[in-house]
Amino acid sequence: MAGDLGLLRDRRFALLFSARTVSVLGSSFAPVALAFGILELPGATATTLSVVLAAEAVPMVVFMLVGGVIADRLPRNRVMFAADAMSALAFAALGVMLLTRWTPMPALVIVAAISGIAVAMMWPALAGIIPDVVPPERLQTGNALLGLGANSARVLGLVLSGATVALIGGGWSLVVSGVMFAAGAGLIAVLRLKPVERLAEERHSVLADLRDGWKEFISRQWLWVVVAQFSVLVMAMQAAHGVLGPLLAKQSLGGAPAWSAVLAGEAVGMIGGVVVAMRLRPRRPIFLGTLLTLPTALPYLLLGVGAPLWTVVLGAVIMGVSMDVFGVLWQTTMQREIPAESLSRVSSYDALGSLMFGPIGLLVAGPVAVAIGPGPALVGCAAIVVVCGLAALTSPGVRGLTSP
Repeated sequence: MAGDLGLLRDRRFALLFSARTVSVLGSSFAPVALAFGILELPGATATTLSVVLAAEAVPMVVFMLVGGVIADRLPRNRVMFAADAMSALAFAALGVMLLTRWTPMPALVIVAAISGIAVAMMWPALAGIIPDVVPPERLQTGNALLGLGANSARVLGLVLSGATVALIGGGWSLVVSGVMFAAGAGLIAVLRLKPVERLAEERHSVLADLRDGWKEFISRQWLWVVVAQFSVLVMAMQAAHGVLGPLLAKQSLGGAPAWSAVLAGEAVGMIGGVVVAMRLRPRRPIFLGTLLTLPTALPYLLLGVGAPLWTVVLGAVIMGVSMDVFGVLWQTTMQREIPAESLSRVSSYDALGSLMFGPIGLLVAGPVAVAIGPGPALVGCAAIVVVCGLAALTSPGVRGLTSP
């Protein structure tokens, strides 16, 4: 472990690690603060929350491919700076709106959309920048360390945001989130990439760049099969995490502190997953990672059947471990298998495919919760996660890809 931590002595990786950790700390304030801040507005319902969250998710999906092209054309550190700055603006504005009680739906939708566009710029740039600052033989360690910082920040942010929402409301939590994103932008602004590490950019149209990225993406069965799996899995997760879980917590578990405990349990599990991921060198990384998506249904099932809160938190810990190990194996495999000059575009197809049904989950979750109740809806989400995971495991590409 001490040898793994030695990567933090590299100045460029340390800056990337710090910037990412601070930004995740900011983003971890948002789920609890936004969910309960919106639900506390006069006349707000689960459908109101669904609309606001979908307003963030739809632009995120729509602009994801453009974000990939931008990140393959421009210095990725600059793209990350712009994304963090946009997030800072969006969350600070949302916080001020909640504090002043000036919350017309069109304004909420616009600000949420800015946040979604920022995420669409950040994800492909982050996926592509890691090989720019980490030696090839240490990619898995670098991915795991970034996960360690991000997950530690999630735990701290979720605990603090739950307390902040309970004591003084969601508005201040969102303002703090904006400040954290601004700090992350400041740190990434200091990062400099060596010019020799950037491939010479050929002048192509955006459509040609997207076509080349698509060829890289579709030529790998393991890649598009798992992305197809996640398009359905994320739909269920968005519904459960964004709407159904907070709604059930508000109705029967005591509100924001209980939901914060569930999210914190997931983040704690992800910290534990880092330790596993640093040591794990599976021969078939995508098969193992896909297998680990099955236990992620556990907290939704426990919530849905009315299990005690402590069991739900334990289920969330198991979910966190599973998702973190999957994430490290997935990112490391992509970085090894896909050419560096196409990595951000392929990552944008990955993100687009994985997230494209997320807005549907958010929009449907509210009306479904009203129709059948959040408990049965959460059980349905758990079933969807398991079924799509088992389907992905039937793919020869998923089962057969081996690591070097």
